Amino acid sequence: MALIVGAHMSTQGGVWRGVERAKEVGCDCVQVFTKNNNQWSAKDLQSEDINQFAQQMKETGIVRPIAHASYLINMAAPSDELWKKSIAAMVDELRRAEQLHLDGVVVHPGSFTTSSAEEGVQRIIAAVKEVLAATIGFKVKLLLENTAGQGSNLGADLSELGTILAAVKQTERIGVCIDSCHAMAAGYDLAEAAGLKKLLADIDDQFGIERVAALHLNDSKKGCGSRVDRHEHIGQGTIGPEGFKRWLKNKSLRAIPMYLETPKGNDEETGEDLDVMNLRVVRELGKS
Repeated sequence: MALIVGAHMSTQGGVWRGVERAKEVGCDCVQVFTKNNNQWSAKDLQSEDINQFAQQMKETGIVRPIAHASYLINMAAPSDELWKKSIAAMVDELRRAEQLHLDGVVVHPGSFTTSSAEEGVQRIIAAVKEVLAATIGFKVKLLLENTAGQGSNLGADLSELGTILAAVKQTERIGVCIDSCHAMAAGYDLAEAAGLKKLLADIDDQFGIERVAALHLNDSKKGCGSRVDRHEHIGQGTIGPEGFKRWLKNKSLRAIPMYLETPKGNDEETGEDLDVMNLRVVRELGKS
């Protein structure tokens, strides 16, 4: 089974530019922001944007496009003002993604801040239900991402994601995105075979691998259980090349589209584009 691997790409100059850039570096799939990820609001997508995006998808052969939602969204917020604002923003994210015919929108579940983890999970459940009720008929999926567990961030414990999915129940509307760096930071030692086995077992126990619609492929600068979210180039962090070989050769994981969120730029020694480098390493590890 061939890997489907791509990267998060910049949409500077137009959302369709992300697809164009993905093709230039050799991606099979792509993740983008459909708006500025550090702002609550944005101009509506124009018909020209939508049409150009569709045209680029057709011309480039890029598949499985997804978006990442704004980092400002916090569906676990105890503050009613921020909670309602987050729901409205998430509805807008799904609306924009639906216009572009994306597969899904990845979002961090949220942080409980001054409340408790249990209260935060219930807030997320209520928020997701409102978001899905406001987007009836949409095909795009809302994808909850596992987290590194920094501060009061929810989602490092996969049982929290399992509780949310079980309560929402709409299997065709909501799924999961698993991030390798976040899993490592949360306590799954992906440098070892036992760590990957434990992660896959917990996925099966909590919601099932069939609910995982996307993978974020990132090495981790910090060690297992650090609770620190710091992405590193593939094979150059604490997961390492052997850890990624096991990940990439796993039949269940190989079937899921993988999106790099590794550092951008050019290699200081060779000048090679870092996305090109990481994609090459992934493909080499996946077949070696």
